[in-house]
Amino acid sequence: MSTNSGSNTEVNISEQVLDVIRDRRTVKKFKPDPIPTETITELLDVAVWAPNHKLREPWRFLLFTGDGRHRLVDAISAEIGEENNRFAEGILHNPFELVVVMKEDPRQLVWDEDFAAVSALVQNFMLAAWSKGIGTFWVTKPFLYGPKFREQLDILPGEKVVAMIYGGYPDVIPKAQPRTTAVEKLTLFDR
Repeated sequence: MSTNSGSNTEVNISEQVLDVIRDRRTVKKFKPDPIPTETITELLDVAVWAPNHKLREPWRFLLFTGDGRHRLVDAISAEIGEENNRFAEGILHNPFELVVVMKEDPRQLVWDEDFAAVSALVQNFMLAAWSKGIGTFWVTKPFLYGPKFREQLDILPGEKVVAMIYGGYPDVIPKAQPRTTAVEKLTLFDR
């Protein structure tokens, strides 16, 4: 929350934000209860506030819910073969899958800025979801790069799949994994 009183600007960071960041977990087991599309779009509307250079907003989203999840299963099967698609059961059980696609710019600096922005958007989405009691799992798999998978989902040349996110109400919330303290990886220049 920001408050502006004349020339003094005071910024207060809500402890709730800090708690959500620390408490979020990667959830791999979901209850089958559906998540309303309106809830997911509300979370995306929060996620798009990610920092992105010159407000390029280099992202778009593919959302799979209900029977639409079969389309995702079919796209994976087209790429790796139906007999090899060990993801199908989980995808059809998960309440939703969200594929986040980035428009790729041929200039390396712009590409890097855009990739960072889309990654920040994914994190924003996952944090916003957690704050509503919804768990997520950011998935990156080789089939996301495959031409048959991409063709099935109309992912164009010049676009990159940055994330496939599984989501739903957690059935199992894993314990926190230890993190290395920042100070152990910090090089300080103070003079």
